[in-house]
Amino acid sequence: MRLQGKVAIITGGGAGIGRACVELFAREGARVVIAELDAANGQATRDAVSAKGGDCIFVATDVSEPESVKAVVDAAVERYGRLDILYNNAGGSTLSDGPVTKAPFEEFWRKMKVDLFGTWLGCHYAIPRMIEGGGGSIVNASSIYGLTGTPNRDAYTAAKGAITALTRSMAVEYARDNIRVNAVAAAGTTTERVLARIKENAISQKVRDAHLLGFVDPTDVAHAVLYLASDESRTTTGHILAVDSGYTSGRG
Repeated sequence: MRLQGKVAIITGGGAGIGRACVELFAREGARVVIAELDAANGQATRDAVSAKGGDCIFVATDVSEPESVKAVVDAAVERYGRLDILYNNAGGSTLSDGPVTKAPFEEFWRKMKVDLFGTWLGCHYAIPRMIEGGGGSIVNASSIYGLTGTPNRDAYTAAKGAITALTRSMAVEYARDNIRVNAVAAAGTTTERVLARIKENAISQKVRDAHLLGFVDPTDVAHAVLYLASDESRTTTGHILAVDSGYTSGRG
């Protein structure tokens, strides 16, 4: 029970990597708050975890709206009395992205508002609560696109690159408060959306080959997040952990 007694908020916890983290955290003893925009997914995840004996609640959350993020942090503390872990998972790439000369302006601002500002807001409201409890662990969702040059994803790359830099900055800023800040940079992960693209053969062979050990399973990312959230990583901060199937090492 690597998270016994800890309270965690997981944004985007209703599906994909977020749901895998909710399920794993609950099995490891955490009390989990599912912060999810899609009410059906959020409730379904809560019901599934609760049916297996996990202690969790669902709070409808729009990570791009300050009052909504404040509300989920307040709900976590009101329900469980403390906050130890925040996993800023909500966000993701879309097919509307593209090169800086072609990507729609609205796609750029969507990535800034959901991925980057959503991460900023989570930290803004969670950190004071963590300080009250004597410290905590924040894990942000970066991406291999935040670590490497990648065509046709300029809006997403900009957001994830900023999250990578913000992670390191906050690690320095809040170390004195016993708050660790790290990030996980995942490669192509077999969420429902990616599986659909694989089935449609919409992912190039070059990208497939760059994943030296095959595409990443959501549970692989969840285990990396678990390590960074747990006390096992108590002297790890400002680190970007790539769960990328060798993508950043072998694609050249």
